[in-house]
Amino acid sequence: MLTQRVVYEKEISMRLAEAAQNRSVTGRLSSGQLENYRREGYLIYPDQVFPPAKFDALKAHFEQKLLALPEGVRPESMDVPHFTDPKLFDWLFADEVLDLVAPILGPDIALFASHFICKPRGNGKRVPWHEDSFYWKGMLDPMEVVTVWLAIDPSTLANGCMKVIPRTFGGFSDYDPVDPARNVFPTEITKKQRDESKAVPIELQPNHASLHDGRLMHGSDANTSSIRRCGYTMRYVSTKTKLADDRLAFHHLYLARGRDHAGNQYGDPARSYEDLAHYREQHGKNGH
Repeated sequence: MLTQRVVYEKEISMRLAEAAQNRSVTGRLSSGQLENYRREGYLIYPDQVFPPAKFDALKAHFEQKLLALPEGVRPESMDVPHFTDPKLFDWLFADEVLDLVAPILGPDIALFASHFICKPRGNGKRVPWHEDSFYWKGMLDPMEVVTVWLAIDPSTLANGCMKVIPRTFGGFSDYDPVDPARNVFPTEITKKQRDESKAVPIELQPNHASLHDGRLMHGSDANTSSIRRCGYTMRYVSTKTKLADDRLAFHHLYLARGRDHAGNQYGDPARSYEDLAHYREQHGKNGH
């Protein structure tokens, strides 16, 4: 009887040690989750990202921004809103988010971009199959971007949730034109270079998130349902990543945590850059 008890206690100790090991990675990801992200190129985070009150404040802030959109502006196109809305750094620089990307990027982190992509009910546009990196070609060196896709609304197959094709790390496929009236972007990865049979739907409840590599193939269907679908994409790079100097006319990195390693210039999170936003709009730099 005593021997059985000793064996049982050893088994419990081993299980506890294994669980502790899985939580040992700095930040909010276990070693198993980190391994999955690196292998597949994406991860669905199982827990709520923010405390409920903090998430509710973000959603309320978004609703005000949505109401303030000029007439005729589609809600899918709310790109880099933090350039003119410093309040968003309350969430973009939050430990709850930075601790998700730190195990992947390391302790020195810069905000690269953010984007509210809101598909209205009934006529939300399709997001064609694409790699984020295709739209950022020549912008970052190295091209190592982690996107946190935070669900503001429920994101399901019914209302056009994001789909990913795991293990697609090429980053720069060939593209064909698509109808801009029906699609958020005007081009799509050529059909012969994507295998939609391997696509995985990323279904999320509000205040839950997925993470994906900037090179991963992904897209989403149109929203013809009666439920809006909105997500906030928060995109981060290591401060070892260099932003090309010729992009400073229309883009800023922001130092989110730690110190710079690449000689970048950083935006001031307390300042609104209306001139930058105007330049982007005038020169067609918005959209991703």
